[in-house]
Amino acid sequence: MTRNANIRDEARQVDVRPPCIILCEPQLGENIGTAARAMANFGLTDLRIVNPRDGWPSDKARAAASRADHVIDCVQVFDSVEAAVADLTYVYATTARSREISKPVRGPDEAALKLTELGASDLATGYLFGRERWGLNNDEVALADEIVTLPVDPEFASLNIAQAVLVCAYEWRKTAVKDALPFRLNEELHPPAAKEDVVRFFDHLESALDTVTFFRPPERRPNMVLTLRNIFQKAELTDQEVRALRGVVAALENRRTRPRPEEPRVKTKGVQATNDQDES
Repeated sequence: MTRNANIRDEARQVDVRPPCIILCEPQLGENIGTAARAMANFGLTDLRIVNPRDGWPSDKARAAASRADHVIDCVQVFDSVEAAVADLTYVYATTARSREISKPVRGPDEAALKLTELGASDLATGYLFGRERWGLNNDEVALADEIVTLPVDPEFASLNIAQAVLVCAYEWRKTAVKDALPFRLNEELHPPAAKEDVVRFFDHLESALDTVTFFRPPERRPNMVLTLRNIFQKAELTDQEVRALRGVVAALENRRTRPRPEEPRVKTKGVQATNDQDES
């Protein structure tokens, strides 16, 4: 996504401690990089790697991170999962397989709620992700407090690491900012149309349709008018949109257009010409 010019303050305000992301023995630098990119999308920066197969640092990881350099630059590398989680208070182990381990299993939304609550008290938390080929082993899952699994199709449950990271990071961010979006329709610039203007548009449209005998047979006119009005009411028209629609109807009526003040009429062989649209 491109950088937004007008970002709402609600979407910036994350006043809870973010969780870290721990990748256990990742095989490909590209997967580390795409996981870092997913983290950056949702405001996570603490990436921890346990025994990356191809070592660290990784040019492939940096390239795949797509400018999430602030995440790549701060990567911590550990020799064991135990060391990677040592300073954390609460850890979720991610897995798509049922385990014979007595641990609560949560969905990503529930896990996000728990980590947000802990983060509000400035407690360190994290998500633990397994290897690309076979995930986490039971000893590693045992180091976590709870299990988080995604509501995938059980017949095709395997996710790329970055995909799993993205879903968990998304749910965490969504919870942390209380569903605030970076931007919404600016109603100061695009105010909703006044009902008086909407009704005038209806009258204009229906009058134009009467002229071309659109309502046939005549006895069906009330129901057809009602249908048309309902269509436009559902659109929640803005003031600008109503003006545009009035212009469309006027154009279909073949009304002579009027020039703007800064665009005087230009006579060409006795015919007045203008490029402006009608303002009804």
